Amino acid sequence: MIRSLRIATRRSRLALWQAEHVKGRLETLHPGMQVSLVPLSTRGDELLDVSLAKEGGKGLFVKELEAALADGRAEIAVHSMKDVPADLPPGYALAAILAREDPRDAFVSIRHGSLAELPVGAVLGTSSLRRQAQVAARHPGLEIRPLRGNVETRIGKLERGDYAAIVLAAAGLKRLGLETRIRGFLSVEECLPAAGQAALGIECLAARADVLSAVAPLQDAAAGACVRAERAVNRELGGSCTIPLGAYAEANGGRLSLRALVAAPDGKRMARAEGEGDAAQPEELGLRIAALLRERGAGEILAALGA
Repeated sequence: MIRSLRIATRRSRLALWQAEHVKGRLETLHPGMQVSLVPLSTRGDELLDVSLAKEGGKGLFVKELEAALADGRAEIAVHSMKDVPADLPPGYALAAILAREDPRDAFVSIRHGSLAELPVGAVLGTSSLRRQAQVAARHPGLEIRPLRGNVETRIGKLERGDYAAIVLAAAGLKRLGLETRIRGFLSVEECLPAAGQAALGIECLAARADVLSAVAPLQDAAAGACVRAERAVNRELGGSCTIPLGAYAEANGGRLSLRALVAAPDGKRMARAEGEGDAAQPEELGLRIAALLRERGAGEILAALGA
């Protein structure tokens, strides 16, 4: 058994919380193992004034961490699964997907209690085309503007009055002890989550059997199956943050139910699909739902986006 592990992580407070959480789990699982963090700055963290969709997508948050695995500075990297591209580079593997936090999006505002309470013309901030499309479809009178930065930075922009409200992932707020900031939750029917939202993943080099063995007990079977189904939809449709795509699976015994959508950024066109399948074959379910989305107009929406 490997005696020490170094965890590559982004430097944001949320990323460090996630890495510390995995560190604690590993130290409990393997008494005597030395686990340390290797905080790194990623291209995604540095590009605060431009759209990630225009600069290469959310993979910008993981490339530097993967480089640290490749050159031996770290053995594992901890990611928010919604930030991990649908296809890993050759030679890399997902060693474990941990139990999921609340997958919903959260409504945060100082003066308003819900999206429905926002007046026409109110400015809503979100970093996600997926959220933008779904909110715009239900609340066309809002002005939706991009919102970048870490969780604290985004809340600071709200407090300065740049936005009437913002939408963030509930999981990040809860992990940072900021749950009291949440004025309400967007149900999954109202705003379908991103593939992998609220799940943490551990990545390592595929050739490191010792690392894979050490990390494997952290795998949560239900979360792993759900995230694999969601990521299969994303992968089949060429998913990235340039595509407003939501996918959310739920496990019930040996079965999975999966809902997914593809939308135009303005929310005026949307394709939806849902279905059930065997939890032991999550990718098969994901591919089937992706095919249904194409039949229902996702192909035309993607073509219009240049995807």
